[in-house]
Amino acid sequence: MSKFLKTTALTALTVSFAGAAFAENVAVTFGTNWVAQAEHGGYYQAVADGTYAACGLDVTILPGGPQVNNRALMIAGQVDFHMGGSTLDAFSAVQEGLPIVTVAASFQKDPQVIVTHPGAAASFADLVKLDKVLISDGGVLTFWAWMIQAYGFKPEQREVYTFSSAPLIANTTWGMQGYLSSEPFFFEKETGIKPDAWLIADAGYTAYSTTIETMADTIANRPDVVKCFVDGSAIGWTNYLYNDNAAANALIKADNPEMTDEAIAYGIAAMKEHGIVFSGEALTLGAGAMTDARVEDFFNKMVAVGAVPADLDWKSSYTLQFVNQGVGLDLKPAE
Repeated sequence: MSKFLKTTALTALTVSFAGAAFAENVAVTFGTNWVAQAEHGGYYQAVADGTYAACGLDVTILPGGPQVNNRALMIAGQVDFHMGGSTLDAFSAVQEGLPIVTVAASFQKDPQVIVTHPGAAASFADLVKLDKVLISDGGVLTFWAWMIQAYGFKPEQREVYTFSSAPLIANTTWGMQGYLSSEPFFFEKETGIKPDAWLIADAGYTAYSTTIETMADTIANRPDVVKCFVDGSAIGWTNYLYNDNAAANALIKADNPEMTDEAIAYGIAAMKEHGIVFSGEALTLGAGAMTDARVEDFFNKMVAVGAVPADLDWKSSYTLQFVNQGVGLDLKPAE
């Protein structure tokens, strides 16, 4: 469980699992890829309300951060599951010969956005008129390369993003990469101006995000543990977004004392408004859904921009064995 709080009390919102529970609690560590925040809320929810414990897992959430590499710890056998960044991370694992497999995709949409001053563009396609776009080195060969190919952005429009919004604040005809619930929030806090945030997923960038990764050996030797964690996470995400999430938020703030209630509320609202967790196939298949067609579509886009080789065995990067079973949908209010 979280290193700050342990509880096995089940709420009335927790549903039973299809599989049998384990005879004893199995200790499992889940490493995230950044500090605790609302975007990790589903996992904290499943710890806080006993959803993981209901099928036999005693889950510890190990937060990530700028100096933490929890994926390396998973490879070394010290972490059981890891929060992957996106589908591209799964492709990279195959390319590097790492036996890492994606077993669920908690985010149906990559939360990457292009932030602009209000009214600077009329649509995502209209962003090509911006004088400059602040893009990090990590984004150049991925979503920026895709934006160049798909929408006609020019390489010379790119300005190096150093994770400061000051250049955007000073230049009303510029854009800046950001995370849906982060850069827009802090831009508004600093300036008092609500910016426009253009979600690249809505423009056709079809990567899954905030994935659940594990080692191939874990799938082969402990499939019940994998299923419990994936199902528990699906239930956790549904409850976190649509039911009582107070205990989960307390855990998040305990793991990240700098996190505020305001930032958490902003993140939850953004995830719900933009369908980050529930959109597309997840509306009928449940949180964590993945499909072969979607992964193949993104693979083809990354091949087209040279991010991955065309002969990559992309099908070995993930499995649908544990998802798409509608787990937790009965907890989601009708819309």
